[in-house]
Amino acid sequence: MIISGHFIDGRWQSATDQSLIEVHNPATGQIVGAVVAGDQSAVNQAVLAATRGFQAWAATPMPERIALVDALAAGLAEHRDEIAETLSAEMGAPIAFARAAQVGVAIADLNALAAAAKAHVEREAVSNSLVVSEPVGVVGAITPWNFPLHQIMLKVGAALLAGCTVVLKPSEVAPLNAVLIGRILDEIGLPAGVVNIVFGDGAGVGAPLAAHPDIDMVTFTGSRMVGEAVARAASATITKVALELGGKSAAIILDDAPLESAARDVLRSCFANSGQTCAALTRALVPAHLKDAWGQAIIAEAANWVPDDPAQEQTILGPLASELQKERVLAHIRAAIDEGARLIVGGAEPVGLEGAYVRPTVFADVTPDMAIFREEVFGPVLAVTTYTTEDEAVALANDSDYGLAGGVWSADPQRALAVALRVRTGTIGINGAGLDVGAPFGGYKQSGVGREAGTRGFEEFLEFKAVMGASSLV
Repeated sequence: MIISGHFIDGRWQSATDQSLIEVHNPATGQIVGAVVAGDQSAVNQAVLAATRGFQAWAATPMPERIALVDALAAGLAEHRDEIAETLSAEMGAPIAFARAAQVGVAIADLNALAAAAKAHVEREAVSNSLVVSEPVGVVGAITPWNFPLHQIMLKVGAALLAGCTVVLKPSEVAPLNAVLIGRILDEIGLPAGVVNIVFGDGAGVGAPLAAHPDIDMVTFTGSRMVGEAVARAASATITKVALELGGKSAAIILDDAPLESAARDVLRSCFANSGQTCAALTRALVPAHLKDAWGQAIIAEAANWVPDDPAQEQTILGPLASELQKERVLAHIRAAIDEGARLIVGGAEPVGLEGAYVRPTVFADVTPDMAIFREEVFGPVLAVTTYTTEDEAVALANDSDYGLAGGVWSADPQRALAVALRVRTGTIGINGAGLDVGAPFGGYKQSGVGREAGTRGFEEFLEFKAVMGASSLV
């Protein structure tokens, strides 16, 4: 069992005689670890260590920074099984999914970011100026519980490559993977103070970190409500922010789409990770004349998504990450029923397993005035809405406060592309294409500010200086 103090200035602090946050396995309710509950004092120590370490790390040549990030990726690969088991125990991801997606995607994140850093031109002539890129400074990184390792690597990996130092606050729901990350960083010889890890909740650690005057950038992934609070706190010192927030993403099924494969793709997006994915396709927009055929395809495909023990290799749907999240999702399901959405799969009845499980659920006859059409559920719940024209489908897809992701299905890829280009989201897939870690990821509207992953994600952690009259001095 992992019981850990903070990792500050290259040293692990004692967890003895400290207030602890217990970590519970959502499938069993058992305690699987604990971390120290940090406070303003711990944040101050970590920010001071990161500030002291910044100049030397920023001056470290790019090839050396890349080598350390490559070593971090190799460390994740070496400890893949241990990390996957830890993630599964602390937030409920099925073990096969944890190994392939939670850990595998994190390694791919680092590889793509390292490739972006290798291709980056630190000095170039632009007009009559020499344009120089420099690290933004000390970064406060606040990460979520749904894809904890993936999000930590997107932020920490990019920051390290850019020459920034970091204070990381992992989610208190799933902090144990961050302990393993700290151990790997120690093993590969990352200089003291370059990455510091402070455990705790939002009030104790997140809020003081976002408002700290010596933080140069705050990068946050989480809910829209908390993202607003982070932005407000950072605005007091005009601190740069990058926010990856919620989504209510639409899958547009065009009238020539193969329904069976489209249904399989949509449910995989909606139900994977127990629906706890910000970019999940949680609204299906279907031609009215295909409503019944689509319903049959969805019911057939949903039968494959059976909740079970996440420790079993064959399980594809585990529990939600906590009992609190379970109750939130059940409240959404009950509200949708009360508003008149037609339940065709699942519902709010108990699953028959101990733990934070909910039934994978699909609603038909969902209209834009219903909360289930607009509010992010963050659970395995799909809302199906019909349309009559392609223009109406696009309008429905764009009828959202969010703009994170989406998808379009058609037998004609060019037709799908034409529709995709009309949807106002940061990412959108054609015929089931999913996450591309080399491409920018982020949202329009209230889904956030800035981009993560690949070249654009790396560049978020840079400032650009124009030295006028110096274009010939490249």
